[in-house]
Amino acid sequence: MGLPSRRGRVRDLRGRKVFLTGAASGIGRAVALRAGRLGAVLHLTDIRADALARVVTEIENTGGTVAFAEAVDVADHDAVGRLGQRLTGGHGAMDVVMNIAGISIWGTVRSLEHHQWRRLVDVNLMGPIHVIEALVPPMIDSGRGGQLVNVASAAGIIGMPWHAAYSASKFGVRGVSEVLRFDLRRHGIGVSLVCPGAVATPLTDTIDVAGVDKHSRAFQRAQAAFRKHAVTPDQAAVAILDGMRRGRYWIYTSTDIRLAHALQRHLPFAYVGLMRLMNWGANKALPAVAEARQADAA
Repeated sequence: MGLPSRRGRVRDLRGRKVFLTGAASGIGRAVALRAGRLGAVLHLTDIRADALARVVTEIENTGGTVAFAEAVDVADHDAVGRLGQRLTGGHGAMDVVMNIAGISIWGTVRSLEHHQWRRLVDVNLMGPIHVIEALVPPMIDSGRGGQLVNVASAAGIIGMPWHAAYSASKFGVRGVSEVLRFDLRRHGIGVSLVCPGAVATPLTDTIDVAGVDKHSRAFQRAQAAFRKHAVTPDQAAVAILDGMRRGRYWIYTSTDIRLAHALQRHLPFAYVGLMRLMNWGANKALPAVAEARQADAA
């Protein structure tokens, strides 16, 4: 048997049914707005119903089409399953499924609490798995092919300081995507793995860093440095949709992450040195208050 054709590659979004999570803010909102301008028929979800409704209005006011919008917590398997049944029953199989919703919590092993590890895995890893379970089988059954887009992170590629829990979830998304890019090929369904670096989203302002005083001068300086080299959500959306339409597996939203990934693969000794330097800098700039307290108590 010969290799299957690429009949499902989504080169043009006009009239295509696109489902995406995390549509109410940040990268998800930017992707939804841009996909709407490109003619996609949008099917949206987010955990925040009010914010989702505002985005729907914004899309429709700019000429986009929203066929479905319903709030759901992607970490809730049963709720996502019910949403998937309503969505497929009322609108048919999707042409594009985009897992964008996510949360971020950073911290050292000592400062992170168990519920934080659990919540990251529930939202960032199990959330996309729940969506895949609900929506990819109907795509297969439709025989039209399509595209699955999973948003991981630079922390799903490289060993960034204080990202152990976050990376656990994002490396998981990377692993799922790496398998599905081959498993789904025979069905004409392409897979794209998005690995954003710094993106200036509202998450930047509300990020939870375990054991760190977010009002400290050191944290404020580090946050300002992050924003300085971050791309905008709109720039990230352009990179994501362009990469998807070109059928790319690896999609980067900034050049620095592309270069870091290349360094990791081709110059591992230099990569190790860079990660050690980053770790030293993080621990100097953002002292872990919780660790200091525990050390004093001991």
